[in-house]
Amino acid sequence: MAVRTIAAPPTPWSKNLAEPQIDESAYVHSFSNLIGDVKVGPNVLIAPGTSIRADEGTPFYIGESTNIQDGVVIHGLEKGRVVGDDSKEYSVWIGKQSCITHLALIHGPAYIGDECFIGFRSTVFNARVGRGCIIMMHALIQDVEIPPGKYVPSGAIITNQQQADRLPDVNESDRAFANHVVEINEALRAGYRCAEDLACINPIRENLNEVTEGIKETNYKNSVETMSVNPDIRSQVRSLLSQGCIIGAEHADQRRFKTKSWLSCGQINSNREDQVLREIDAWLQEYQGEYVRLIGVDAHAKRRVSETIIQRPSDTPVQAAPSAARATVSYSKPASNSQSDIGTELVGQIRSILKQGYKIGTEFANERRFRTKSWITGPAIETQKDTVALQEIESVLADHRGEYVRLIAVDPTGKRRIMETIIQRPDGDTTVHTNGNGNGNGKAKTAPSSNGRQASATVSSGGLTPEVIAQVRSLLAQGLTIGTEHADQRRFKTKSWHTCSPIDSRNESQVLAALQDCLNEHEGEYVRLLGIDAQAKRRVVETIIQRPGDKTQNATKPAATQSTYSPYSSTASQPSSAAKSSNSSLSSDIISQVRSIISQGLTIGTEHADKRRFKTKSWQSCSPIDSNRESEVLAALEACLQEHEGEYVRLLGIDAQAKRRVIETIIQRP
Repeated sequence: MAVRTIAAPPTPWSKNLAEPQIDESAYVHSFSNLIGDVKVGPNVLIAPGTSIRADEGTPFYIGESTNIQDGVVIHGLEKGRVVGDDSKEYSVWIGKQSCITHLALIHGPAYIGDECFIGFRSTVFNARVGRGCIIMMHALIQDVEIPPGKYVPSGAIITNQQQADRLPDVNESDRAFANHVVEINEALRAGYRCAEDLACINPIRENLNEVTEGIKETNYKNSVETMSVNPDIRSQVRSLLSQGCIIGAEHADQRRFKTKSWLSCGQINSNREDQVLREIDAWLQEYQGEYVRLIGVDAHAKRRVSETIIQRPSDTPVQAAPSAARATVSYSKPASNSQSDIGTELVGQIRSILKQGYKIGTEFANERRFRTKSWITGPAIETQKDTVALQEIESVLADHRGEYVRLIAVDPTGKRRIMETIIQRPDGDTTVHTNGNGNGNGKAKTAPSSNGRQASATVSSGGLTPEVIAQVRSLLAQGLTIGTEHADQRRFKTKSWHTCSPIDSRNESQVLAALQDCLNEHEGEYVRLLGIDAQAKRRVVETIIQRPGDKTQNATKPAATQSTYSPYSSTASQPSSAAKSSNSSLSSDIISQVRSIISQGLTIGTEHADKRRFKTKSWQSCSPIDSNRESEVLAALEACLQEHEGEYVRLLGIDAQAKRRVIETIIQRP
């Protein structure tokens, strides 16, 4: 069928009757409309139902290997131009290898850079979108310039430059998704062209049965040969191949592993998953009893993007299921080991961190480095699968037995650490709970497990109440420095406070231990907790955490009522009867955080999202909270939780003067 293209109509502002210029390698579906001065580059796909009209604003440019999907509208105003990459003026410029997805609207003047992704039903008008940006579904981009490499979430409305400048960077998973869409549409373009060419399509039809039988036989053989490969390795290989990475491997014996002198196994030149898995399986057999790690290399950037140990000397061979064909051997750790070795408390903590979208890292140090706080970064944990993350953390603990190991949680959006917890000590102890234990050493007691490692046991928080622990956690998460002061009755009346020993650490367990020491040392006095903004050099929080007589009450409290806690779990610790408020459905952690936010002079807000909106980060606001009174704020917060039961709800702390959010915490999950 003929492509529907016509010249631009004669108008008062344009009478040149320009016609579309389409490269021979491009595919333009006959059910699309191209009007006027539209230049379509090589290997472009223009799908059915598109409308590209350079009749008012003109000209348009669509770059090489870009795909314009079903229902897209591209139009432009008579006035207003953008400068393309060739330094000429255009009404609409769309760069190379970009995706304009279903029902999107690009209205000139508009510039879309190379390798951009414009999501379903999104609108770009009078705007410039830099190279490598990803704009998700139902977004509006108007009157702004989006810097290169930025991510616009679904439903976002970006209409001023300040909003555009605050957008987060695109991460690797988003980039992989955009590249995958490009590859699919390149295959569609080739398929459409072949379908219209008898010389191309007839041989395929004639050999269809033979090819189908051959494919079935090949897949059966491949599936048998790779049956024994660990599913985690298989999924990682599939992920690397989808990103266009080159896959290789390295091996090392015990001595070379300690000195990090790895030897190359070789490089796999194939992009077929079955061939890659067979090669990996052969390496595992060849270097049995050694360390083997899988390498993913970005060929364009010429750098490694992934290094994962997939075999260790202690791993035992796992035989594949019996079959008439030859069964291969693979080496894998039982998935249950990670949980039994590192304790259920740490397992739950890691799963909680991953669910909140945070990244996990590790650091280790020997005794000397621990004293000087010179930690060494451990292997990166890129996965979001809890089973894989647990296995990698288990591996780190095994590799650094006899050293300190700590777990790091990183907020990728804010690019800052939100938690540091020591999970292994040289004596084999595992610190799962980061609170003090009464003697100020901040170490959680452990008991031997059946496998020789130390299994974590629950301890109480000593003299620290769950509210104090939660507030310390909140202050550290905000990047504040913690301090303490004490005063006897006389000094309290005259407000002449004395400083306790300085707390130089930002490690939660060490801060809580120092705080416990201060309470023990100044028993029978007033003690208050300070949150200090080191950059502004001012106090933002002052909270009295001990009064004369409190220590006796804490010491005589029955052990059964003392609470434990695990970071990132708002339900792990319940307030004691003395600490409960009228808002009985709110946990002590939430109440404490609300108090902390109010004390800093911030405005409180709430947002909710169902599972679909949570995945696309399209949060909706609950009823505004105009009050700064704690009781009214808690009542409004409880009402929001009840109204949106079964949804995600998050608490916001807003700096009204700077007009920006400083705290975002999820307080309810489905």
